Amino acid sequence: MPRLLWVTSAVVMLVLSGCASMGDGSNAEKRNAIFEMRADTLEMLYAEKPDTEAQISSAEGYAVFSNANVNVFFVAAGTGYGVVKNNATGKTTFMNMAEGGIGLGLGVKDYRLVMVFHTQDSLNQFIESGWTFGGNADAAAKAGAKGGSAQAEAYYGDVSVYTLTQSGLALQATVKGTKFWKDKQLN
Repeated sequence: MPRLLWVTSAVVMLVLSGCASMGDGSNAEKRNAIFEMRADTLEMLYAEKPDTEAQISSAEGYAVFSNANVNVFFVAAGTGYGVVKNNATGKTTFMNMAEGGIGLGLGVKDYRLVMVFHTQDSLNQFIESGWTFGGNADAAAKAGAKGGSAQAEAYYGDVSVYTLTQSGLALQATVKGTKFWKDKQLN
């Protein structure tokens, strides 16, 4: 069994090495691609939940991430990138993310994550510490505008979190940890 777990982990990491990557390009091009992803994601969120536009504009800040997640049997892993905006100062902080977990599931999913920070302390703590933990149970079968997925909305103290599935085929129930950290290259 340990050998199967090692092989499964290696396959997951190999698949993820190409997912959620910023790819080639200058730092300026990468920043622009992240800003475009943020604008597209917020447009989708506002179309699905119009009240979030006022919530985000009145919040202390918000973050938008693009993430690719793979779940193979008992192992789940994901990588992504995004940007945090402090509404009070206008400052943006580029960040990366990685997640890993255990649980039952099978599939690949590309999704967007929007976090709304309702206090300056929660915003600062996220930028400086970046850890979140949580469980995840979802189903997604989506390609472009076709298919469906279960969209999630959660509240963690002073932070609201929205998940929007872009594409993928996944059925999973996992317990995972997610690490967010500042991108040294882009900041």
